[in-house]
Amino acid sequence: MRHKIKGRKFKRRKGPRKALIRGLICSLIKYEKIKTTKEKAKEIRPIIEKLITKAKKNNFSQNRQIRASLSNKEAYKHLTRDLFKRYIDRQGGYTRIIKIGKRLGDQAEIVQIEFV
Repeated sequence: MRHKIKGRKFKRRKGPRKALIRGLICSLIKYEKIKTTKEKAKEIRPIIEKLITKAKKNNFSQNRQIRASLSNKEAYKHLTRDLFKRYIDRQGGYTRIIKIGKRLGDQAEIVQIEFV
């Protein structure tokens, strides 16, 4: 039983799983929409929403926390300079997940996650 255990493992150990999620987040910030599986999109959605909320506060400590969680310098700059300005008046719900279909190889549900 998996009571009170949050997060998906994606059949990876901690290091590769963390790198996968970090890479997906950086790609989403950089390109503003990506195609991925439904489970991966659901996993990164709350993380990206928290990062945007921290970027909206726009102070030194929040920016350091954002920089620590992102591995790409361009993604950090795009988030802290341009992206957060769109959502200053918005209280939450910065991303949307759109179903595309199933992948041919393994029938995994493919979705597009993008900023609203």
